[in-house]
Amino acid sequence: MDLGNSTFEQCYRCYPVSFIDKAHLEKGDKVIMPPSALDRLASLHVEYPMLFELTNAPAERVSHCGVLEFVADEGMIYLPYWMMQNMLLQEGDIVQVKNASLSKGTYVKLQPHTKDFLDISNPKAILETTFRSYSCLTIGDTIMVPYNNKKYYISIVETKPTPAVSIIETDCEVDFAPPLDYKEPEKPAPSLRSNKIAPEVEEEPPRKVAKFSPFSGPSRRLDGKPVTQPATLPVSSLLKQQDSNVGDETIASKSSSFTSRQHSGKLVFGSNGNQPPKETTKVAMNNCQEPPKEGEQKFQAFTGKKYSLKG
Repeated sequence: MDLGNSTFEQCYRCYPVSFIDKAHLEKGDKVIMPPSALDRLASLHVEYPMLFELTNAPAERVSHCGVLEFVADEGMIYLPYWMMQNMLLQEGDIVQVKNASLSKGTYVKLQPHTKDFLDISNPKAILETTFRSYSCLTIGDTIMVPYNNKKYYISIVETKPTPAVSIIETDCEVDFAPPLDYKEPEKPAPSLRSNKIAPEVEEEPPRKVAKFSPFSGPSRRLDGKPVTQPATLPVSSLLKQQDSNVGDETIASKSSSFTSRQHSGKLVFGSNGNQPPKETTKVAMNNCQEPPKEGEQKFQAFTGKKYSLKG
């Protein structure tokens, strides 16, 4: 059915390409149209490459494709089976075909259905090889990529600059969305221990360290006899006694000078000249050794028996 003089628009009954022994066309988006379509397109001077818009009006599905040959029976069109699935078409359903002019794509975002597609060593190289069999891409379509005897299904998520683009002889940037079966790793639940505030540790008071006093230990005799003298005072106490002795001596010298001044017949103001000077006492060191007790023999060196080497 011809709906215009400058536009090609026809309706055909669709069937999969496997019906005419062209299963290899499943790896692309090329269709087989009848010879009458070629005559009509030639008279309209349609630009090459020829691109078409396919519409399933009852399901409100739209896609785009290219054409490989014009050898189909009149009133019929043969489509790749994956394209029929995208458009929800069954064998013998009516599809509307209209010529289209698409912009060259600059950006395509793809979403694999399974994450094992990303396990391929170089998925972009596989896609580059696969897209050589495609003429255009439409948002919402799902294409099939065969690799190593396995079929990978990929959805077209985004295209630029238009919702449908031509990928013939164009440099197009390819990006990937997370696969449909991808699940983000679950975050570990915060432990109860981390919520509890650690109790404050009470600091122990610093221990008092005894001050070091030199030569404060007990005394020993070399001959093994018990020590009868009292323990000697520490050096610090001795130093204090010496300081007190020196102070007493200075006081005594001052008092003597005062008396000498009084004897010379001079008056000294501010001094206790009429009072007698206080007596000073000197601290004498105790004797280091006490006299030996009665009845105890005094130690004498070299008082043992003598022996001769001659026998």
